[in-house]
Amino acid sequence: MKNNVQLITYVDRIAHSDLKGLKQVLNTELHDLFGGVHLLPFYYPIDGSDAGFDPIDHSKVDARLGDWNDVKAIGEQYDIMADLIVNHMSAESTEFKDVLAKGKQSPYWDLFLTKESVFPNGLSAEDQAKIYRPRPGSCFTTYQLADGTEAEFWTTFTSNQIDINVHTEAGKAHLNNVLMRFHESKVNLIRLDAAGYAIKKPGTSCFMIDESFAFVDELAKKANSLGMTTLAEIHSHYMTQIDIAKRVDMVYDFALPPLLLHSLFSHDSSALSHWLSIAPRNCVTVLDTHDGIGIIDAGPVGNKAGLLTPAEIDNLVNSIHRNSNGESLQATGAAASNVDLYQVNCTYYDALGQNDIDYLIARSVQFFAPGIPQVYYTGLLAEPNAMELLNNTKVGRDINRPYLQVSDIQQSMQKPVVKALCELITLRNTIKAFNGEFSMHNHDNQLELTWSLNDSKATLTVDFATKKARINIVEAQQTTDIVIADLLKKHSA
Repeated sequence: MKNNVQLITYVDRIAHSDLKGLKQVLNTELHDLFGGVHLLPFYYPIDGSDAGFDPIDHSKVDARLGDWNDVKAIGEQYDIMADLIVNHMSAESTEFKDVLAKGKQSPYWDLFLTKESVFPNGLSAEDQAKIYRPRPGSCFTTYQLADGTEAEFWTTFTSNQIDINVHTEAGKAHLNNVLMRFHESKVNLIRLDAAGYAIKKPGTSCFMIDESFAFVDELAKKANSLGMTTLAEIHSHYMTQIDIAKRVDMVYDFALPPLLLHSLFSHDSSALSHWLSIAPRNCVTVLDTHDGIGIIDAGPVGNKAGLLTPAEIDNLVNSIHRNSNGESLQATGAAASNVDLYQVNCTYYDALGQNDIDYLIARSVQFFAPGIPQVYYTGLLAEPNAMELLNNTKVGRDINRPYLQVSDIQQSMQKPVVKALCELITLRNTIKAFNGEFSMHNHDNQLELTWSLNDSKATLTVDFATKKARINIVEAQQTTDIVIADLLKKHSA
């Protein structure tokens, strides 16, 4: 995995195009900005009930986007990350339809999890209370089979996403088939989507239990043997993330986005600096993704204290709602479908009230924090909330999933804040020091992040009280100072 900034994008939403069109955009409008790209689900179909995360056929590229050869063509130039959706598949899949038609006589019956397969002696109230739910409602959906009988299938997320039984031969064969497709198509980074929910066991939370770690470890070894690196996608308490990082190739730093917002809102960098002192180093950093802004990753969970207190979490969420003029409130919680209990739906740019200096400070800290940075396509272009799309679909996360044209990209690339961001991306990609050692110092809400390698050194200093930030670079015995405010002014001229 190249130690360069990566792009996160839907194939069809960044330029309203296909895989060939995306490659063209990467090589022209976004030339030399990214070392890799996370292609959000491009499987058949891309427009299911969960924007591709409910594949009917996980091993097939949606024909509207191209085929596996087009994926491979991008892989010839860029690192490619793709989602291995380990937890579920669509209720519209051929396999599940066969189950509905033939019941236990179907060769695919063992591919899916039922309540009975996990709780053969029945689900007690005590066991049910222990199950961790990422969304409101039951984790089971009742389906009627062709013979008139009913079966309760495990549906962690939505009734259209039927959970896979990864322990069975059918489940293993399904995942192995997708892994081989990735390997043949030059996908070298695999995001294990919802991996924490894949293993269910009576008497447990059915989320990131010991058996989950063993499953992820086994899957990672298979991917590693094919030359691929795995990234575990887990939203949970920060200590769980630290524990997970010790047992997988890479994890997301999901605590960074809310902590940066908190620091900028409160002018207090103590929680952020504490996290950076203990955060996993084998991580991918993000500020925004196709999902919402994670809150659980920085807050308390049950009786476990968080990086932020309940009062600080409340202030953080309310500040996002206020900065977005209430738009995030329309897309979060009970106001929108596909509800996640632990996220606020809003573009990161609007979460900061479209304050260009705050936004560039946040990106600077992201680029200087330990890990490989990824930038979501709306974040790259400093896009506002997609309220028209949200109003049309009523799906909360669509507020940050706009459909753009090439002309939209070209126009946004002329924004001073985007020009300044691109300069920061280039700096992160080219300064040798970022391949060296990281150190940090924090005093009186002035955070200093430094990377050093031989005679190359890069330091970011941010005063969260005054919102003043500067970057100092020493390379080949030459010193360069970049004041973030001046960088923005330069591109505003």
